[in-house]
Formats: sequence, C-alpha cells, structure tokens
Amino acid sequence: MFLYILNLMKKSLKITLAVLLCIMAAALAAIAAYFAVTADAKLDRAKLVNYGQSINFFDDAGNKIESAAVENSRVSVSADELAAHTKNAFIASEDKTFYSHHGLNYGRMAKALIKNIASFSFKEGASTISQQLIKNTHLSNDKTVKRKLKEIRLTKQLERAYTKDEILEMYLNTIYFGHSCYGLQSAAHFYFGKNAEDLDLNESATLAGLLSSPNNYSPFKDTEKCKKRRDMVLRRMLDCSFITVEQYNETCAERIETAADGTTRSGSYIKAACNELDALGLDSYRDLSGCSVHTYMDAAAQRQVDSTAYEHDCAIMITNAENGVSAYMTTIDGAARQPGSAIKPLLVYAPAIEEGLVHTFTKIDDCPINYGGYAPENHDKKFHGAVTVAESLAKSYNIPAVKVLNMLTAERAAEYAEKLNIDLEDGDKNLSLALGGMKYGCNIKVLCDAYTVFRQQGAYTPSTFIKYITDRNGKIIYRSPHDKKRVFDPGTCSLMNEMLTAAAETGTAKKLRHCAYDIAAKTGTCGDESGNTDAYAIAYTSTHTVCVWQGDANNKRTDITGGGTCCGALKDIADMLYRDKKPDKLQTGQGTSEIYIDRQDYEESGKIILADEIAPKLCKLRVSCLKGREPAEKSSKFSSPVIRQPKLSTDADSVCIELCKTKYYSYLIKCDNDIVYDGPYRQKITHTPGSGSHLYSVTPYYTHGDKKYSGRCLTLGQINLSTRTKELLPPIAHPDWYNR
Repeated sequence: MFLYILNLMKKSLKITLAVLLCIMAAALAAIAAYFAVTADAKLDRAKLVNYGQSINFFDDAGNKIESAAVENSRVSVSADELAAHTKNAFIASEDKTFYSHHGLNYGRMAKALIKNIASFSFKEGASTISQQLIKNTHLSNDKTVKRKLKEIRLTKQLERAYTKDEILEMYLNTIYFGHSCYGLQSAAHFYFGKNAEDLDLNESATLAGLLSSPNNYSPFKDTEKCKKRRDMVLRRMLDCSFITVEQYNETCAERIETAADGTTRSGSYIKAACNELDALGLDSYRDLSGCSVHTYMDAAAQRQVDSTAYEHDCAIMITNAENGVSAYMTTIDGAARQPGSAIKPLLVYAPAIEEGLVHTFTKIDDCPINYGGYAPENHDKKFHGAVTVAESLAKSYNIPAVKVLNMLTAERAAEYAEKLNIDLEDGDKNLSLALGGMKYGCNIKVLCDAYTVFRQQGAYTPSTFIKYITDRNGKIIYRSPHDKKRVFDPGTCSLMNEMLTAAAETGTAKKLRHCAYDIAAKTGTCGDESGNTDAYAIAYTSTHTVCVWQGDANNKRTDITGGGTCCGALKDIADMLYRDKKPDKLQTGQGTSEIYIDRQDYEESGKIILADEIAPKLCKLRVSCLKGREPAEKSSKFSSPVIRQPKLSTDADSVCIELCKTKYYSYLIKCDNDIVYDGPYRQKITHTPGSGSHLYSVTPYYTHGDKKYSGRCLTLGQINLSTRTKELLPPIAHPDWYNR
C-alpha cells in the first residue's frame, strides 16, 4: 500500500511539474508575443501636446469659414488653473482611481475581459484616463487584441514619463466635446462662453457627461438627456466624496444655461454643420482631427440671411438644387414649431391628388361644418361657397382643407408624413392636422426638405450642410449621399407647382407676384384672437427652396403674419438669389393629362365629366389632371342630344310648343309626320293644323361639320281640335266697311 501511494505521488508530481512547465512556457510565449507585437509602440510626446490640429470649414466656393466655434478649437489649458471640482468631475466620470493606479485598472480589465468573453465581443474597454489619452493620440479605434496590447505598453511608458497632473492636463486638452470642440478650453468657450478655469460645478459636470457621446448629450440638442447625464456625473462625484450631499442636491436642481453663441446668427450654420458632422459617426481623433469640412454655404446668401432685419425671433433656411443648405440662420436653435397652414400642401392637397380624391379644379363647398364638435373657421371668418381646390390652397381657406383631409383620412395623411420625415404623435392623427395642429410641430429644416419634393418631381432628399470631408492629407473620407425616395407622382408635383405658383400670384403669398420668374409659395400663420405665435413663408423655384419663420420663442403673441413680414423677407432673399440669373421654369406638364370637361355641368353643379368630343368650344373647359386619374364618365350631350319634355298647349285653333332652352341644339318638329319646324332654338313654335286629331313629336339634333347627330324623338301627345265656323268680320281699317 505504501509503495502504491508513493508511486501515485510521484505521478502526481510529474503531472504538476508538466503543468507548471506548460504554464511557464505559455507565459514566456505570451511575454515574447507581447514584446514582439508591441515592439514598434513608442511614445511620441509631440502627439500628446500637439493641440494645434483643428477642424476647418469651407464654403461652397472653397473659402475658409471663420467662426467662433472653429477658432476656439484646440486652445490649451493648464491643469493648475482649473478648479478642483472641474478636474474631479472628469476623474469621477471616467476614472475614479486615476491617482492610485499606475495607468491600468486591472480589476476593471478583468471584469471587462469576462464580459467580452461571455458576449463574444470587445464592447467592454475598461480604459483609464491614461489609456484613453494613448488611444486618442497614438492608436486606431480598432477593437483588436493587438491594438489593446499596444495601448497597455504605451500607457506604461506614459505613466513612467509623466506625472498624474501632466497626464490629466494632456487628456483634458485633447478630448473631443462635439461641435468641433477639441479640448476643455474650446468646449468651455463654445458651450458656456467662459474660460475653463471659470467653470462652476454644474458646467463641469455637464461637460464631463458629454464625453461618451457628444452627439447625444449636447445641451443644444436634447436638454433632458444632457441633464440626466450631468446628474449621473454628479452622483459619481458624490460617491467619490468629491462633493457633499448639499452640493449634489443644489446642483441637480440647477438649469443648464448654455452660451448665447449656440443660437446667434453668425454661428447658426457652423453649429448645424457640426451637429451633422458629429452624427456621421466618424472617429473624432483619427478622421476628424485636422480634417477639412466642405459645406454648401453660399457666402452671399448667408450674408443676406444674417443681415435680415426682424423684430422677433427668426429662422431662415435656403437649399440649392442638390438640396445642400446654402444658408441657415436661427435664433431658436432649430426648435420645432406649429406649422399652421404651411402643412396643407404636404399632408392634405398633394396626398388627396395622389390618391385620386380631388383634382385641382374640384369644387368644395366652403360652408359651416362640425365633425364631432370640431368646427373650424376660415381666417377671415367668412364662408365662400363653392371654391376650387386651387383657390382654397391659394387663399388658404381652412374649411375646404379639413373637408379634403376628411376624405383622405388622417391615418393616410400620417403615412405621407412619415415619408417626408415629419414626426407625428398618435394624438396628431385627427382633422386638426389639416391646419397644422400638432403636439410638437416641426422645424424649418423639416418643412424645407418636405417642400423640395415638388420641384424634384416627387423625390424626397434630406438636406445636408456638408458636401464632403477630406482628412489632413486631402483624401476624401466622406461625401454627402443625397439618397432619394419617391413620395409623390411627378404629375402630382406638376399640379402642386401650378397651384402654389398661383398662390404666389393671387393668394396669400402675393407679395411675390412681381417676381419675373416661376416661383411657387405657401404661407402659414398660427395664433388666436390675442395675436400670432408663428408665421411662415415657404417658396421654391427650380433651383432653390427658401423657408422663413418668425415668431416668439416663448409663444408671446405678436402681429406677424406669413403673408406679411415673412413674405417680405423671403422676397428680399429671392431678389438676391436671382439678381444676375433667373431660374428655369418649374415643371408643370410632366405626368399630367390635359382634358376637356363639360363646362355646363361643372359650372352649374360642380360635376366633373369629360366633354363630348364634338361639343362646341364654348361648352368645353380645358383642365389638367393627374395622368391615370381622368374622369371615367363622359358627356354625350351633342353626339346624343337630350332635352327636357317640351310643353304642348292649344289656343283656339292653334297649337303652341314651348321648347326648353338648350344652346347649340336644333329641333325637328313634326305633326302627323309632316314637318312643322326644322331649325335652331326658338322659345315657342306655333302651328295651326286644322280640326281633328293630331300627333306632335320633337327631335333635338346637333350639327357638327357635315354630320347631323339626332337625339331621341319625343312624342308630345294627341291633340284634338273641334270643327268651327270662322266668322268673317270686316277689317276695321277698311274705308267703306259699313257698305259691306
């Protein structure tokens, strides 16, 4: 037994030694691999302290755009000048053991490794501030083992070469805060209009909260998301004992007050371009640092909108033929507003035409309505009787628009809204949508983009500020895609172009009527009896779309109107755009059919039927409709004339036939197969047939060229005249009547 146990122990010892040797061999191999893979990983001081790289913006002509946001990029700050709460906000948010570790947090790395193995991914990074600095300045963003090993070695080199305060300072001077802001100093200037050393606790926590996703947490984009992120940073600071409970509660209750630069005119375009840049998902350190962003800005157009005089809040946007943004200015930071009647062409009339529910010449009774308690009124408090769709749109009557939406249904309108990127809430899907009744509304970029479908034959393309981007070496790394999707038939857009051009000539946008080129326009005004809150004027030509909004950011009542101040500003912009060259004509014929409808039926009852081909010219009305949506019913008034039953009466020994009045018809009247009359309309035809029984008939007919088209023969009935002896009375005028 003893020998057996001894042999077993010897075997176990051999196995243990073999395992240990394998582990040592694997460790040595791993160490060798580590040094082999990271042999070229050398710390470059220049990359750590080179704060001069920035993002440059250029206009459509290739000229560099100067702006506060761009000029503030990559301005360095000394960590010694920063308040303790500012540094602590970043430490608590990103690396709470920063001052105690030697560059690597092995506990966090182990946890991240376990999670990555479990999820078969590299989602968990566990990076310290030192690792982030190395990754941002020295390495690519690839999630590979090789890159991670290089990061570890470079981090060790960094920690040996610099103090913690120096590392923190370099980190704060290189991180990206969005809106083209690199480094804490430029971020402090842009977001809060102050130097980094003057940031308070609220502002410091806000900036620290941006780092994980500046595009999502920017206070200029979503205040609530930004606030929640700030509060999370404050909570971490409290957990680290960097702040007291009182400081935590007081700061969480504070508002985030951003700098006015976020909404000034001069910064509007660049700010919007930076928002778009951040949303592209390009690497902020490898792709964007030192890159050149080429925009669609038209310098002359931008100067025009920046210099527009106004008494209230204002937003203006101009897009070019490619739907690139030529100019943009806003004092409300792109906030959503109620669109009012500006929504009618997009969600009411164009969809109704597309669906074949109405034509531009369809007559709608503008009269009092009440749909389940909803009883809208026209802006002039009047009713206008039978008005066409085109007139309703041009004059912006509300009641016809609601009636058309009722035919279309709000649910169907919502489907078109989705295609046009107009966000609707479930509560918006009702008849008030016809007048722009929406919970949140939409901003002018959404409206401007939507209106471009009409000049683009029904294709929707979201507008962009950025044309293309080149890296620091001049290589193009991004180009605006300008993807298109079909929303309306080209014919629908041709008809909308006709109607909106009329709105600019005789409708609510008539301030544009003297433009010497094709321009289509629509206005909109929101308010109540105490004043207006929002006013719009939107116009487009074959090359540009222009949207002007004026109002009050706090919904205070004003006297502004879409057809007044907004249209005036829009006209000034149009005059500037086409000072040297007029745009081409708008498309008004593609996808439409030119038809003739029966004028009498249309004018008397609003009924729309195709005119008889042989009808006289004055009996036809030429109109345009969407191809494939032509009226199915066709008149036969002249190829098969029809009249009302004539009246037949007798007077003594004569018969009177009274005809109904019908233009262009002729009549064949017979008595017992003998022709009594054959000719054009006469109100009464008198005939003396003699005594006895007689049968009268009337046949209407129409002559076209050499051909005669007869209608149905109408029998008027049997007439009986009794035999009478005529009394011969001497004529009174006879000179000797008394001798006879």
